[in-house]
Amino acid sequence: MQIIARIREAWPSRAAIGDSLWDSETPAWLLSMMLHLAILVGMTLFVTTQAQKEPPLRVEATTVDPIDPLESSEEFAYSETPQEEIGASSSGQGEADFALAPVMSLEATPGELEVDEPPVAMDDMAPLLEEVRIATGPKFTENVPVMGSAGVGAVGAGGAIDRLTQEILLKLEERPTLVVWLFDQSGSLAKQRADIAKRFGRIYEELGVIEASKNDAFARHEDKPLLTSIVAFGQNVTFLTPKPTDDIDEIKAAVGAVENDDSGIEHTFGAVAQVIDRYRPLRTREPRRNVMLVLFTDESGDDENELDRTVQLARRLEVPVYCVGVPAPFGRRDVALKYVDPDPKYDQSPQWILVRQGPESYLPELVKIGEEIDEALDSGFGPYSLTRLCYETGGLYFAVHPNRKVGKSVSRNETALLSARLSHFFEPERMLAYRPDYVPIKEYQRLLKENKAREALVTAAEMSWITPMARPTLEFPKVNDADLAGRLSRAQQSAAVLEPKITRLYETLSQGVRDRPKLTVPRWQAGFDLSMGRVLALKVRTEGYNAMLAKAKQGMRFADAKNDTWELVRDDEISVGSVLEKQAAEAKQYLERVRHEHPDTPWALIAEQELSVPLGWKWREKYTGVNEPRQTPAVAMPRPVPERAPPPKRPPPKL
Repeated sequence: MQIIARIREAWPSRAAIGDSLWDSETPAWLLSMMLHLAILVGMTLFVTTQAQKEPPLRVEATTVDPIDPLESSEEFAYSETPQEEIGASSSGQGEADFALAPVMSLEATPGELEVDEPPVAMDDMAPLLEEVRIATGPKFTENVPVMGSAGVGAVGAGGAIDRLTQEILLKLEERPTLVVWLFDQSGSLAKQRADIAKRFGRIYEELGVIEASKNDAFARHEDKPLLTSIVAFGQNVTFLTPKPTDDIDEIKAAVGAVENDDSGIEHTFGAVAQVIDRYRPLRTREPRRNVMLVLFTDESGDDENELDRTVQLARRLEVPVYCVGVPAPFGRRDVALKYVDPDPKYDQSPQWILVRQGPESYLPELVKIGEEIDEALDSGFGPYSLTRLCYETGGLYFAVHPNRKVGKSVSRNETALLSARLSHFFEPERMLAYRPDYVPIKEYQRLLKENKAREALVTAAEMSWITPMARPTLEFPKVNDADLAGRLSRAQQSAAVLEPKITRLYETLSQGVRDRPKLTVPRWQAGFDLSMGRVLALKVRTEGYNAMLAKAKQGMRFADAKNDTWELVRDDEISVGSVLEKQAAEAKQYLERVRHEHPDTPWALIAEQELSVPLGWKWREKYTGVNEPRQTPAVAMPRPVPERAPPPKRPPPKL
């Protein structure tokens, strides 16, 4: 109404000043308005007509099966804590989402190591390439750091190399690529280097077939799409190819020229940093080229203090690092490696050499108790430093062990030559939920300060790492009362030395009990519960052992007069006090929780073994003949001199 009123006011005013109400522009204006109105009406009629022709929308209700909460995805998580570095390696207690390469159990069959195998035809390669394209997941721009995979289980280096061939193709899809192969020169890796050298021909033959087929990964590049460098490292770094090459014969010759380094020193991270720095121009100058590093080693490296600097350098220049390495022993730094002298002139019996292949976390996260059930297990991951280097740079870590048999125990005799003695292996898919925190050292330390249970666990683990536990004396022959009392007193002294150490471990872990419900990551939950359960069990056994010795010193009579020896044996009953009985029940509660909440993991296996050992003690009498008169030993007949002396035994080299 206001608009109409304004028009009425304006109309006479315009006429008053001499303007005509029907000037020369009015007919054109009216014609344009009528034409636009006609178009709008026509469009409205057309849309209405089409809508009437469409069938009516049907809404159907369907039932959806309820989602099992145990199978729902937990890949997405966030942390409200500000992060020092960008990327997926956030400090959300190890639950941050990360781009994960497919975890496979890659097996190398004997035929895979043959040199004269025919190259794979492109028709056979197409499904494989499509599978890799799908399994690798979404692509990101080069400026976004993408996290790699923390553990890919493999039986042999050959299977790992097959997967690396696929990774090379993915890099070639982006731009020309340089692959740098770094070989550890330690003697323990000599056999693996020989296998890899045999397999190199197959790799480059397959890549050559793909290139000849004008595959997009090669066809889009004008000049030498794939170059290779061979580098050896030990105490020093040696570039065996003076400059990157595409000559396969030169590449094979360089791999065969890798020599053993008898120093026993591996400057792993310094070598990686030196290689990245050498090829820095390929990443900073146009035309740019992808650079990927493939590292072969069987130890965790002697210069781990260089880890943070190396990770930052690789991330800044966007150079992914892949590693064909070994599985880290669960919760420990050193593991026994099987060695047999390669020279048949010397003793060929196995020797067990301690080598550093762990731990899988930055600091030990499991209390180490030196009892008979404490054996080396597969952690499901590689050594912390190497795995973190691969993970944070977007590469892959392949944990290679020839005895990888999930669900089966591996004996000492079955352990392969130059391999670590690991008695059990676990499903990689199952272990993904127990991934260590691959974060910078400062971030890891902050994680410990955030939760008393985490801090207490790591503190106790470091204490037990330094101080191994001794085994108690269990048999006490009675020559006379004084002799028996002396034996019991000496055994009590051993227990007296052990008890304060166990008490300190228990008190340290107890400081974290209040924060234990706040632990949400399975790895930390399992680690704290198992450590507390084992320490409590050891405390009950040790204090109960001491109490049983004190009881024996008060005097005991043999039920059978012919018996002459007391033997202390394990028993389910706790007969020396209500306090120990209560602590025994608490220990079982912790251990049972580990077994039920974390099945098919190293924590559950150790908990089951711990629960199988009774916590109490009882005295048992037997006859050993300790008081029988000694007979004069018969004169031993001289042994016949063997026709040939056994071969001499020499100490193993530094591996």
